[in-house]
Amino acid sequence: MARRKKIYEGKAKILYEGPEPGTIVQYFKDDATAFNAQKKDVIEGKGVLNNRLSEFFMTGLGSIGVPTHFLKRLNMREQLVRACEIIPLEIIVRNYAAGTMSKRLGLEEGTALPRPIVEYCLKDDKLGDPLVSEEHIAAFGWASQHDMDDIVALALRVNDFMSGLMYGVGIKLVDFKIEVGRVYDGDFQRLIVADEISPDSCRLWDIETGQKLDKDVFRQDLGSLSDAYTEVAKRLGVMPKQATHISKPTLIN
Repeated sequence: MARRKKIYEGKAKILYEGPEPGTIVQYFKDDATAFNAQKKDVIEGKGVLNNRLSEFFMTGLGSIGVPTHFLKRLNMREQLVRACEIIPLEIIVRNYAAGTMSKRLGLEEGTALPRPIVEYCLKDDKLGDPLVSEEHIAAFGWASQHDMDDIVALALRVNDFMSGLMYGVGIKLVDFKIEVGRVYDGDFQRLIVADEISPDSCRLWDIETGQKLDKDVFRQDLGSLSDAYTEVAKRLGVMPKQATHISKPTLIN
């Protein structure tokens, strides 16, 4: 489709004005970043695959009644989404200790948590997306208590769906992050899952071997990020099982 006015460019995506009011075109880049963009690279085909995987997850959530911003995939790298007012928080759901939680609490990576734990980070790259509490969120007006109740409910429903989906293909959902947006129907406000859900925003480990199949492969120099993401896509049926690399992926409609 013809290029439209750029609204925003982030580390992994570019947003353009959509063809109709209230819509946005979300373009997935091949850029890979870690440690608040201190480590960077370009992984050929990564954006194509994340576009398709995010479509797969968002469509699945919609099918069980979880509202999302996703409308349709436009092409290999772009999808049409509903415009929304993004709440300035990253919502993290953890099923196992990993990453910053392991460091903060001295927990061995992979320790099963007694229940899913929901955490919040302020979306601010300059500050390093700091961890914040519900007290901070209420005090600074980032979200109301009613919003927080809805956010937790959304996050846990996403966790239930994603955990079961991944378990069915031999993958452990260690943790993930989502963003949530506000949309308005007249005077009525509701919250929806926005941004993306992909291996960029999840920790995914093979159940049998513990092999990492997410962006930690890039963060920790564990091998080919292309191969890891391709493996996830093949197990979920997003790519044919004979595919070997994501540089020129063959996608299943």
